[in-house]
Amino acid sequence: MSRIGKAPIEIPAGVTVKVDNNTVTVKGPKGELTQKVHPDLTINVEDGHVVITRPSDDREHRAQHGLFRALIHNMVVGVSTGYRKEMELVGVGYRATATGQVLELSLGFSHAIYIKLPPEVKVEAKTERNKNPLIILESDDKQLLGQVCAKIRSLRKPEPYKGKGIKFVGEVIRRKSGKSAGAK
Repeated sequence: MSRIGKAPIEIPAGVTVKVDNNTVTVKGPKGELTQKVHPDLTINVEDGHVVITRPSDDREHRAQHGLFRALIHNMVVGVSTGYRKEMELVGVGYRATATGQVLELSLGFSHAIYIKLPPEVKVEAKTERNKNPLIILESDDKQLLGQVCAKIRSLRKPEPYKGKGIKFVGEVIRRKSGKSAGAK
């Protein structure tokens, strides 16, 4: 039995889970998410818990069991508390400004970069004196939030010599020493 798949998902107060023809809909205070589930799996909502069962111990069924349990759990957490990611711009002259759903980044290129974010993602840019600029992203959809963060990070990944680039707050960048001085 899958350790992840067999764990029941607790439904917090204010969240409703509805299963209709292998489509799970989760509604909560932060929003509403839907997910199609593998047709072989059965999903039961009983006394405040969601339980997912599989028909056999086939390799395919075991893989799908854990996967869809994790996806539904992420949906329940997303609509109840939401997800939040903070990104830091490290580099001289790097700036970020948010206007509505458009994020403007100045990353040392000859031009500014404009990113139009999906309406499900809320963005905020903070700039404090003597601190690196921060981009704060919030959403109820964990998958979409991760995808948006990956896109922003791909514009200027942190480099190992000076550590300049876009990184997550708290992320440790492996640093390299650079050239050896006077090596013959």
